[in-house]
Amino acid sequence: MADTPMSAFQARAGRAYLGLLAFMKNRLAVLGLMIIAALVVIAVFAPVIAAYDPVEPNIANRLAPLSLTHYFGTDEMGRDIFSRVIWGARLTLYVIGLVGVIAAPVGILVGTVAGYLGGIIDTVLMRVTDIFLAFPKLILALAFVSALGPGIENAIIAISITSWPPYARIARAETLTIRNADFIKAVRLQGASAFRIIIGHIMPLCLPSLIIRVTLDMAGIILTAAGLGFLGMGAQPPTPEWGAMTAGGRTYIIDHWWVITMPGAAIFIVSLAFNLLGDGLRDVLDPRSDR
Repeated sequence: MADTPMSAFQARAGRAYLGLLAFMKNRLAVLGLMIIAALVVIAVFAPVIAAYDPVEPNIANRLAPLSLTHYFGTDEMGRDIFSRVIWGARLTLYVIGLVGVIAAPVGILVGTVAGYLGGIIDTVLMRVTDIFLAFPKLILALAFVSALGPGIENAIIAISITSWPPYARIARAETLTIRNADFIKAVRLQGASAFRIIIGHIMPLCLPSLIIRVTLDMAGIILTAAGLGFLGMGAQPPTPEWGAMTAGGRTYIIDHWWVITMPGAAIFIVSLAFNLLGDGLRDVLDPRSDR
């Protein structure tokens, strides 16, 4: 007897519940999720949490140490570092959100098309992918930003261009394993076009692996954006961006350690949180993992 829609829904709900239980048992993954949730809250309520203007200088109060007035001290321009770190969280989410929205769809489209169609299309698309993978991501992003010009928007474009190849590789590998499955053959016999099969049947099956990889790559995206900012090719002063803040604080690393330590610690904590969350999602979404 065929399953009813209600029984199918109950089965999916049961699997989702078991997956949630498996995720909650991973304390490090839950910690990563809590840190990311706190980052989102901080970014949303940055105007309320930050007590000072993040870009307005106050030379009379420059390089003030940590205190109850300035929790993270002040920088070389007298700006409150705590307020700048808070506003930098908003910029960080803006960068990783846009890069994820741009790079992930491009990667999964290239990978599924190459894996399903095969032949010369697969060869051309994968060789282009290999060319991008042959260069370190930061170096390639730096080259694109140098061509486009400094700025946060151009940095986002450059990081997106360098981020899609791993997603294409994963999507292609997943597609190769399922393109000759019985249900794909059945859909093909019903007259479905290649476009419909790729969009409606193959891409959804590639999403779990892609979600895991995107989450794990968020840390790399943050580091790349911070690296571009550190080199002066990302967000431009006085924009409160963590990489640019660490670049400004390197001169004072000995006598005024807080100028570089606070934004550097923010980069470290958020990157670690995304890695922990990605590991937890892999345990839940990867069917090959041992629960």
